Amino acid sequence: MEKELAGRLLAVVLFGALTALGFGFSIYLIINATNAYTYLLAFSYLVLSIVAGLFNTFTAYSYYRSYFYDIYINGITENLKPIMRLPTVAVAVATYNEDPDTVVRTISKLKDLDYPKDRIKFYMLDDSTDREKIQHVRNACRKLGYKYIHRINRVGFKAGALNNLMKSMKEEFIAVFDYDEYLTNAMFLKDLLPYFQDEKLAYIQTEKRYKKGTFFSDTVDLFDAFFFKFIQPSRALNNTAIFAGSCGLIRSANLRAVGGFPEYVIEDTFFSFESDIHGFKSLYIPKVYAYGEPISTFTELVKQQWRYNYGDTQFLGYFMKKSRNKNIAKRTSLLSNIDYMTHGFGLNYISVMLVLFTLVSIMIVFSQLPIAHLTVQNLFSAGYLTFDLEILGIGALLVSILAPIILTKTYFGSFSKGFMIFILNFSLAFIRAKAAFAAIFRKKYKIVWNRNNSIKSHRFIYAIRNSVTEIAFSAFLLILGGFAVGINNLYGGMWLLWYGVLYVSTLFMFYKYK
Repeated sequence: MEKELAGRLLAVVLFGALTALGFGFSIYLIINATNAYTYLLAFSYLVLSIVAGLFNTFTAYSYYRSYFYDIYINGITENLKPIMRLPTVAVAVATYNEDPDTVVRTISKLKDLDYPKDRIKFYMLDDSTDREKIQHVRNACRKLGYKYIHRINRVGFKAGALNNLMKSMKEEFIAVFDYDEYLTNAMFLKDLLPYFQDEKLAYIQTEKRYKKGTFFSDTVDLFDAFFFKFIQPSRALNNTAIFAGSCGLIRSANLRAVGGFPEYVIEDTFFSFESDIHGFKSLYIPKVYAYGEPISTFTELVKQQWRYNYGDTQFLGYFMKKSRNKNIAKRTSLLSNIDYMTHGFGLNYISVMLVLFTLVSIMIVFSQLPIAHLTVQNLFSAGYLTFDLEILGIGALLVSILAPIILTKTYFGSFSKGFMIFILNFSLAFIRAKAAFAAIFRKKYKIVWNRNNSIKSHRFIYAIRNSVTEIAFSAFLLILGGFAVGINNLYGGMWLLWYGVLYVSTLFMFYKYK
């Protein structure tokens, strides 16, 4: 326990240091500004640092607070009483043109759930359009005893399929699994149902993880692992645990009371919010009951991140609109509002803020601010670096690199995966930003980059097609960085060259992990 707490405190220190260094460098820029333009740049960097500081503070708070979740959930578990009557349960799996062998493997394993056969019913919600896949899954459902439901359109996406099921199902609870989640613990229902003795409890979300795979897929798994290990427990203490779309159990009456799943691309987040503002409770159980198929390619990751960012941006607007209703505003606390705001801003912050920081950095490097005076000679001057706040900018850059690496090593035992996570945030920056703007301008939900993943396509050509924006931006940064070094602005030049290398990593990712 002491080691766990020490790890949380380390996170607080790292995020605190990153915030302090960013503010310090902002103050340095303001102190040394000499005209309207440099003041504008300095204050722009300060605003970005304030936003970054708020997110860093919230993240540090979540890391620290999550340490106490085990005590909270153990207290609830110890007071549970045996349930006298086992309720009826619907097990639902939704699919859309997915690999039929994976689907069949998933639904076959779900039949192992330890629960009386007369109290459980299995449903396959198939929105597929591929005839061969439809027939394959339909035949498997007939053999396995699943009720097969096929829609001729995808109105409402996955939410629409689940809402369509809710119109006819009679079961008291609905357990939702993704098409690729392989059950590893048959006690899922018997473990979770006792918690629903609290009539206000609407849903329980369990921990979601991917199967072990390659170095790349295992690194992607850590994206979710950080969320479920630190952010989700902290949120659950505020009654804002996010229903993550699968590996969860929902009380049907509560789902109907909120009007079903809101029909957006990330219906789970919207449902979680609606459940909260309707006065229901939620719970998070930090235990893995099923493992999803690993995300083995960068293309798959891009599709996932596009959907998340598009949906989170939609949710942010949805949340802000609902929050203007005084009756709804009274039902949420300050902490829960912060949880929802940071969730909506989360990936947007990581992506858009990175790009904005980069653009402001370019203007700072070529301004008349003193940062442009760092040369090779004064770089090695102890007095220069000791007494000049400019070094805070270097410190902020270093800590931003080291934070994910140190935390990943501390909690998951890997330096290399921590560095990969750092790189991936830059690789995905423009892709996430494009998804956010697509949602803001109400473009139809679709991937707007080239999705030709044919084996016949040359890997390098495929990579170039899908990272044109990043390549152009990186080339721009590299040219500016080289020019800055050429005019004896060493620090500014290295700063831009480093950013240029980070953004061109999108090309590498598409090539290496097509």
